[in-house]
Amino acid sequence: MKVKMFRVDVFTDKPFCGNPAGVVLDAENLDDGLMQKIAAEINLSETAFVISKGECSFEVRFFTPECEIDLCGHATIAAFYVLSLKEQIIAKKIGVVEAVQNTKIGKLPVRLFFEDGKIQRIMMQQGQPKSYGEISRLYEICEFMNLDISDIGLNNIDLKPEIISTGLKDMIIPVRNRMILDKLRIDFGKLKKYSLKNDIIGVHVFSTDQDRSIEEAFCRNFAPAVGIDEESATGTSNGALTYYLSKNDLLKNNKLLVHQGSSLNRPSQIFCEIIKRGSNYTVHVGGKARIVIEGTITV
Repeated sequence: MKVKMFRVDVFTDKPFCGNPAGVVLDAENLDDGLMQKIAAEINLSETAFVISKGECSFEVRFFTPECEIDLCGHATIAAFYVLSLKEQIIAKKIGVVEAVQNTKIGKLPVRLFFEDGKIQRIMMQQGQPKSYGEISRLYEICEFMNLDISDIGLNNIDLKPEIISTGLKDMIIPVRNRMILDKLRIDFGKLKKYSLKNDIIGVHVFSTDQDRSIEEAFCRNFAPAVGIDEESATGTSNGALTYYLSKNDLLKNNKLLVHQGSSLNRPSQIFCEIIKRGSNYTVHVGGKARIVIEGTITV
């Protein structure tokens, strides 16, 4: 059996930047074990396996080299970028095409933006944001991050870390400035134990140059519990961050531009937006992408 495989750099329009994801099309003949082996062979942080369910409707499953996860933002962007370029989603001359991905957390809309018949940007709706509570025992966090308790917070604002999910449970951790962010020294063994104990994927650490009315943030993401020490761009984590800032009345115009990946020499830009209707929030995350490798795997 020959399996179509793509390596896609996501949250960038430049090769060798952004966050690489694997994409496997026409995965209907692959069982769970084979998907896991292919993901391990591709050996990227996540690989998306796509099964067509009709016009603009697709089942998408996500595997790290070690396990299946419920949702992955950057692999979603990669999958729908490939579907567009391979004409499994028909392009518009100009405008938006609405598609749907069926995931382990339900059906999620995906919007594809076209200009002059070419894909420009993809935005995915994430799961309903949910908070699992603030973290008060900061000394445990400081132990695996090698920080002082005074380093945690946002500029001159005292904010506590919080576990939030828009599909995957991440701990959002503010630090006072970008120097602290850039110099983080993570004890990955301790973080992995902490993540497994507290049922989280990992930690998403951020800072900003703005005191309030935040519209830009700088982030690093660490998830050794699922085999990823550090990731250069994370869709679901930044969706959770957008909700975190919104619920703390710190976000300007309900939009956020996130810079991530510089520490790995793979700069990324993630576009986030949030809509509040009553007590309900809808979070969208997206950006650009680029195919860098295309080929087949023989199994």
